[in-house]
Amino acid sequence: MSPERPDAQRVVITGMGLVTPLGTRVEVVWQRLQAGISGIRRLPDALVPDVPSKVGGVVPDLAQDAEAGFDPASVGSPSDLRKMDRFIQFALAAADQAIAQAVWRPETAHARERTATVIASALGGLPAIVEAGAITTTQGVRHLSPFTVPSALINLAAGQISLRHGFQGPIGAPATACAASLQAIGDAVRMIRAGEADVAIAGGAEATITRVGLGAFAAARALSTGFNETPEKASRPFDRDRDGFVMGEGAGVVVLESLEHARARGAEPWAEIVGYGTSADAHHITAAPPDGGGAQRSMRLALAQAGLEPAQIDYLNAHATSTPLGDASELAAICGVFGEHAAPVISATKSAIGHLCGAAGGVATIVTTLALRDGVAPPTLNLEHPDPMTGLDIVGPEARPCDMHHAMVNGFGFGGVNASLVLRRWPAAA
Repeated sequence: MSPERPDAQRVVITGMGLVTPLGTRVEVVWQRLQAGISGIRRLPDALVPDVPSKVGGVVPDLAQDAEAGFDPASVGSPSDLRKMDRFIQFALAAADQAIAQAVWRPETAHARERTATVIASALGGLPAIVEAGAITTTQGVRHLSPFTVPSALINLAAGQISLRHGFQGPIGAPATACAASLQAIGDAVRMIRAGEADVAIAGGAEATITRVGLGAFAAARALSTGFNETPEKASRPFDRDRDGFVMGEGAGVVVLESLEHARARGAEPWAEIVGYGTSADAHHITAAPPDGGGAQRSMRLALAQAGLEPAQIDYLNAHATSTPLGDASELAAICGVFGEHAAPVISATKSAIGHLCGAAGGVATIVTTLALRDGVAPPTLNLEHPDPMTGLDIVGPEARPCDMHHAMVNGFGFGGVNASLVLRRWPAAA
């Protein structure tokens, strides 16, 4: 059983917001994900003329998706938008959704001071930096916008949300690569449990689909290049034929609050976060160790904090970016923690949306919350020839009904950073 904490230290999710290649409305994205729809598309040739990977998970606009496309006007006027790079716009849109769903509008100074904002990103305003470099080279520094730095800084996603809603509590911006938004949520949980905040807006945002961003990852041989003519098949976690990840963009933001606070204002939780663990590989700047030792430690720490045995985890949303070495390391880590024949049901939702880097964990946390709510494990697209790791129960291309009480979310990143969350279905089973 999970350790009994007072309600002031129990942390629940009361709001969720998504911006993804499958759209920008939580329930629409969830339905499309369950239906096995892919958000991966062929990129314009003008964007990737010399990049070997030609595919990406781009957030659709309203012209491309009238039902759930992204509308920049929803987050600001044209003059406002010029002050914020695309990742900040995504963060604002996802936060607005989550805050509206949670119905959190603090009206007193005390309530505003007790609301934290922790929004992560791996690369932040890379497009703004790339544009500034081009302007400097072609026109000189006198033509740079005074908003170049504020639009590019990673912490300005949290800063703009704080400004927009008047939140005056702790503020943070983890930049720990592709584990960043899981660490943002973990940091927010700690703040609430420590009594530093009652509510926290937490998650991550990323928008790095540029020639430089794609070219840099291609130079590291991290991107898929073998499925340029069939983009929907390019992201294939745990499949024998995987050849690299597909760059995605978007944001995933949740509203967290103590159960005591939620109950006092009549807010209905979606799930409870009962465990968090984080660790370092100390192995290599980009490659995880073959045995997934660091990932094992983060998962074990999250389980220990939750007071659960590995066998009590029913579902695992894997980091699984679709790289040959990374997926193999995570499979080894899962086997090391859960055993080859007693592992939870596993799925990898990056197969449908690509790898959102610093936003990946926030999106995965929301997907896992919905999986717990509905008792459905989302599919792993393109799992045609599963990696020969025996005994693990990986959901294939079709969603699967699954009796779930506890679930785990994994997020790992360059530099050897690992993070894992454990969530409990709400209301918890008797």
